[in-house]
Amino acid sequence: EADDRAVPGFWEGDLIIGKGNKSQIATLVDRTTRFVMLVRIPYDRNAERVAYLLAKKMETLPEFFRNSVTWDQGKEMARHADFTVRTGMPVYFCDPHSPWQRGSNENTNGLLRQYFPKGTDLSLHSQEDLDRVATEPNGRPRETLGWRKPIEVFNDLLERHASP
Repeated sequence: EADDRAVPGFWEGDLIIGKGNKSQIATLVDRTTRFVMLVRIPYDRNAERVAYLLAKKMETLPEFFRNSVTWDQGKEMARHADFTVRTGMPVYFCDPHSPWQRGSNENTNGLLRQYFPKGTDLSLHSQEDLDRVATEPNGRPRETLGWRKPIEVFNDLLERHASP
């Protein structure tokens, strides 16, 4: 289901790292809708903090949008079992040196560098700032979506699921 992108709720995730490897932002992209969510990870990227903050963000989604997360090879997800217990979402890890296994996330992270250039302190951004930035790629028409915007596809799925 995740591979053919027909079912929503299969997320790809990673961290964007800031200046001196001392600040970070988690990026999550839904494979079907290309909808982006950003999560502020303050202080450091210890596994307990990352699992908690990612779970907290995922809990804002309806259950049908919470199938799984595919993450890069990073020790920040060492507490993935805690995340899974809290959200019911299994975490899968890419093979080493295989970024194409999270292609939507890699592409999105490249786009997000327009807003968060390498070598800058990412801790300066509040969660509100990140939510505001996420509206940009979510409002950008995508050829892969038939020139629809991720937010439109995301909202259509929410509406269809809520309708009897």
